[in-house]
Amino acid sequence: MSAINIDIPASQYQALVGVGGIGSGVFFSLDGDHTLGREESRSGRFLDRRDYCKLHIISHYVQTLLGEDFCTIPIGKLGSDPAGLQLTKEMKAAHLDMRHIQVCHGDQTLYSLCLIYPDGSGGNLTVDNSACNKVDADFVHSAETDFARFSGRGIALAAPEAPLAARERLLQLATQYNFYRVASFVSAEMRPAIEMGLLSMVDLLTINLDEAAAAAGIKAESGAPLSVMVGAVHKLHRINPEMVVSITAGRNGSWTWDGKTLHHLAAFPAQIVSTAGAGDAFTAGMIIARVAGLCLSEAQEFAGLVATFSITSPHTIHPQLERGSLLAFAEANQISLSPPVQRLLLEP
Repeated sequence: MSAINIDIPASQYQALVGVGGIGSGVFFSLDGDHTLGREESRSGRFLDRRDYCKLHIISHYVQTLLGEDFCTIPIGKLGSDPAGLQLTKEMKAAHLDMRHIQVCHGDQTLYSLCLIYPDGSGGNLTVDNSACNKVDADFVHSAETDFARFSGRGIALAAPEAPLAARERLLQLATQYNFYRVASFVSAEMRPAIEMGLLSMVDLLTINLDEAAAAAGIKAESGAPLSVMVGAVHKLHRINPEMVVSITAGRNGSWTWDGKTLHHLAAFPAQIVSTAGAGDAFTAGMIIARVAGLCLSEAQEFAGLVATFSITSPHTIHPQLERGSLLAFAEANQISLSPPVQRLLLEP
């Protein structure tokens, strides 16, 4: 690819303030494809994969790809256990602003056991009494000075794995201080989030196919992905006509909805190692594109590239993901990038 000289306007956004899960986990590969029984003993093996939680993944990619001139401020709690101490070290190394990360002595860090079947499917067992569960509205409110400091110049992120009440307070502060508001909810949270009115405080909702089906009140397996997308965006548009929606669907690519048009982007080619964390990488890409001033279709393209590169690593944070490696990956896989996306990757 040859360099194309195209100007991207200077961003109004200077900071990301987010709340969500910060933790780690392990991957366990099960022998046998049948679903694990209630009283069954099953053999398997631990995999050499590092697992991270949603706020950490998104914050890491945002800070890494935007650089030290951008301020990324996660809000969360960690235990004083070895996992918490290691995560603190890694987050500091990534230049995240750690002023609102609290280490809770005597508590355990959020932790998951990810079970994987031979066909690649699986699920998580996640502790529900971690330090992360103690992130409440008052703790989030303690970051109000940063919302005031970046008033009109910040992006707020309400990510899963933190209590809904904490995310509600973050969105309220973001609304008060004129932040661009990004949120995501897992399938089980979609109905409570709608009932609490949280979607009325969201500018960009990033979800996957199953979460879109939950929002629409339909089963993801009951129809083709497109029918799920249409049902979801119609329902979400009625709730908040101004909200932009992005929906990822794995090998089926992604869709974005701007209130008028549903745009599909096919999945980019890649050698898949692990899809864990791809949705969070996509969310990070959408945030970075917003900061860079890309239009929605360009943002979807950039987010798709970030997510695709992320699945070439066994870890949920790809340790080599940065602008140069993204550009090299696109070139190696003959992915044609739009001029603004190429320009973003070529910027120092």
